[in-house]
Amino acid sequence: MKLLFRILITAVSAIIAAYILPGVHLADFSTAIIVAFVLAVLNSILKPILVVLTIPVTVFTFGLFLLAINAGIIMLADYFVSGFDVNGFWNALLFSIVLSIISSLLGIDNTR
Repeated sequence: MKLLFRILITAVSAIIAAYILPGVHLADFSTAIIVAFVLAVLNSILKPILVVLTIPVTVFTFGLFLLAINAGIIMLADYFVSGFDVNGFWNALLFSIVLSIISSLLGIDNTR
């Protein structure tokens, strides 16, 4: 039940972030739910592997490279989900930041 709640909050956050940012487009709410699910899967499987593999770069950049990893995961979700379009790396980076802020305001912690 907790996972379903987190996916719904992330979907709502994605819709709000796509509305705010001009370079991000979501087709409808069902696409937002699929995006939230794909992001949950990518964040639970791929992100830990990428974080471990990029420890030297992350330490050298004082953790800012984690933002690039988040943007890459957003762009990967764009590749997998039709109806979700992100126009470039910088829009993905902004979407990642805005999505995190909105999700935390709505009551979930996406850092886990």
